[in-house]
Amino acid sequence: YVFAGGLEEEDGPVYSADTTSGTLVITDGPYVETKEFLGGFAVVDVTDDEAAKMWAGKVAEACGWPHEVRRFKPQPQAE
Repeated sequence: YVFAGGLEEEDGPVYSADTTSGTLVITDGPYVETKEFLGGFAVVDVTDDEAAKMWAGKVAEACGWPHEVRRFKPQPQAE
């Protein structure tokens, strides 16, 4: 049920974490410049955007692929 609320598409911040140059580069926006297929995802429960960026950098470095950072909306209440 982690994904029940969906992504914060409208106003939520979006960052890209890329380590393919050998150095972590965090940029605003969801568009990673690559000709390669981007696939898969990781869900990390963190307290703030800085922690999310740090983990995105670690994941990007570990797998060798750029990653986007997005927030999930709160889970909707059951009726």
